[in-house]
Amino acid sequence: MNNFLIGIGKRIKSIRNKQKITISTLASAAGVSNGLISRIENGRTIPSLPVLLELISALEIDASTFFEGVENKAGATYILIKKNEQQFLEKEIEAQGFTYYHIFGKSLNTIGFEAVILTISPNSYRVKVTTDAWEFKYILNGSCTYLINNEEVTVNEGDSLYFNGRLPHVPVNNNTESCTMLVLYFYSENQ
Repeated sequence: MNNFLIGIGKRIKSIRNKQKITISTLASAAGVSNGLISRIENGRTIPSLPVLLELISALEIDASTFFEGVENKAGATYILIKKNEQQFLEKEIEAQGFTYYHIFGKSLNTIGFEAVILTISPNSYRVKVTTDAWEFKYILNGSCTYLINNEEVTVNEGDSLYFNGRLPHVPVNNNTESCTMLVLYFYSENQ
């Protein structure tokens, strides 16, 4: 994975929103599923080259224009994201009670990195998902149970959890209070 792959999903979403194209319309035009578009836009997977080219074509822009909007900071020694550049992030349309706030997401050399604040409401619901990243969770407040593959791991305020996001997983909050956590995604070509 090179330096700008992590920004491809955000670029697709940005262009799609500017053109007022629904996920369903884009998926149909590119010959892929709605779920794949959602996973790409939300950083859960990186499209193959043929799929990426189909998406660019379906957005009716040329490849050079598409890649102008994807950052490439080869050789950068630091990254600064100002508070006003952070944004609310819609991860899964079908999820209930999951609120993501995107606070950081850039690449340095061969490692992509993204950080979000995730709040899980009591009695929330989402099916298990996978990502193309290693995931680190730090529980800021509350508690929940992570279902990772066929295992259950309870995490409480102050606990940390690290796992391979390629394993099907979902946090479950059956408590009366929300659970808020810092989530870090690490993308690397050496996964």
